[in-house]
Parts: sequence; C-alpha cells; structure tokens
Amino acid sequence: MRISRTRTATGLAISALALGTLPAWAAPSETTAPTAPTAPPRHTASAPVSEAARQIPLQGAVNVRDVGGYRTYDGERVREGRVFRADGLSKLTDADLGTVAGLGLKKVIDFRVPAEVQYDGADRLPAGLSPTSRPITDNGLFTQLLTAIGSKDPVKQEEMLGNGKAAAFMRDVYRTFVTDSGNRAQFAATLRDIADSRSPLLYHCTSGKDRTGWTTYLLLRLVGVPERTAAGDYLASNTYRAAYDAKLREALKQGGLMQNPDLIIPLQEVRADYLDTALAEAARRYGGFQGYLTKGLGLDAGTILKLRGRLVG
Repeated sequence: MRISRTRTATGLAISALALGTLPAWAAPSETTAPTAPTAPPRHTASAPVSEAARQIPLQGAVNVRDVGGYRTYDGERVREGRVFRADGLSKLTDADLGTVAGLGLKKVIDFRVPAEVQYDGADRLPAGLSPTSRPITDNGLFTQLLTAIGSKDPVKQEEMLGNGKAAAFMRDVYRTFVTDSGNRAQFAATLRDIADSRSPLLYHCTSGKDRTGWTTYLLLRLVGVPERTAAGDYLASNTYRAAYDAKLREALKQGGLMQNPDLIIPLQEVRADYLDTALAEAARRYGGFQGYLTKGLGLDAGTILKLRGRLVG
C-alpha cells in the first residue's frame, strides 16, 4: 500500500510539472483569480493595449490572452476579440466558463499530446463547444521529466537537467517546430482556420507558452506586427506564469521530489534563445522566415491576405 501511494504521489507531481499545473496536494486552499502582471515585458513598448488589459482573467488558467491590440508596420491595429491564446483549460471554474462563453468562441484548438490530456484532463468548455485535437509533439518532454523527477535522486536530476541540459532540451523542442512535418502541418492548419473563420477562435497547449507561443509569433508576424513586438508577446508568458511556476517548484521541494527544483526553470520559461533556435532552423532549412511560411507550412499568398484582412483594420 505504501509503495502504491508513493507512486501515485510521484506520478501526480511529475504530470503536474510536465503539464504546468500544481499537484492537488500542493494547491492553495482557495482558488483566486491570477493577478495581472505588474509590469509589461520588454519588447512591447509599441503595443497600444497594455498587457493587463489584454489578459483574460480566469481562476483556472493563468496565461489566457487576446492576441489583438498590437500595431502593425503600417500603423494599423490587430483587431481584438478575434483570436485568443491560452494555457490548459481543464481546470476552469463555473465562473470561468461564463467568462469564456462571453468571448463568443466557435472553435477551440488543443495542441496537447494524448499523454497530456490523459493526465491533466480534457478541456472544460461552455456548453456546445468541443475542442479540436491538433497534437504537436513534446519531443519526449514528458518521458524526460518522468525519468528525472521520478528518480527523486538529486545526482541523477543534476546529470539530466543541470549544466545547461534542460535549456538544450528546450532548444531541441523548438527545432521540431520547423523540422517535424507533423508539427508543421498542425501549425499550418491552425493558421488556415484563423484565416477562414468568421468567428472568434482560441488555441492552447498546456502552459500556453511554447506551441501556443510559436503559433502566436507566426500569426503576428504574418499580419505585419513588427518582430520586436511579436517577440514581446512570446516572452510575456514569463510574466503571467511566474508566480504559478514558483509555487510548483516549491511544491516539488516540499514533496521531497527535488532538492534543487530550480533545475526545471529552463523548462518552465520561454527564452529569446529558444525562439532564435527555431528561427535559425527555419533559415537553415528554408532560407529564412518567409521560406518557412511558404515552403515549410505551405501558406500561399491568398491565405496570408485573408489573415491580414480578417485580423487587421
């Protein structure tokens, strides 16, 4: 019985880490809405809408945002209320469902792989709305975490995640956004959905920072938002997730699973280096960002024009 309980607790903590969520035994006694960031991240000075205003405050998710509000190169603005980005939606409260229903969504795209859905649960959405599963590989992240944290061995954890290895693993994940044909197909399908949809749409992964962050970066660049601003939106996940991720690290330490939970910080964060890795791979394989869009994702001029027409004005 003791072994079974230990394995269960370990499994909960590991899945929580992989999924960006807190295990049940470490969750706060009261659910409170996440606070807006105290200061906008760098790179976003050109945005006419503040980060606090862009956030959709929910109790069961911390990184839900309207993609609109940014200025384009030609002085236009990305329309608000058309596209939303999010982290996991499986823990939404009844009050959250009312807020989400008010967004008028007609489509929700879930980038999570089956293992994530299994451990974290299916999306909880307003009545009449079902998620579209569009999994993008985690490149073995879940298995990596299962091995490292499940060992409870600080030496093994240091060997697997220390000395820059965790960050190197994340760079490998970002390379797959460019190199993996299945991933490219999922990103392309999502961008086409946005171009063709006349109703609000939301896409999400688990933490709302990597797969979701890359999709948003692509979208903003496609409709004419300056690279510096698109990168700022990507990096803003660190601001929204900071307090929540810190609680997770403390829970792993208090639960006896990690002596040095700071080893997982590179897995929790987004970094300019990760984004640059994907862009460098796009340049290497396709001659640049534009080549990745047209050759890698197969987006034609008509789709790009439809995106611009739908989102900018």
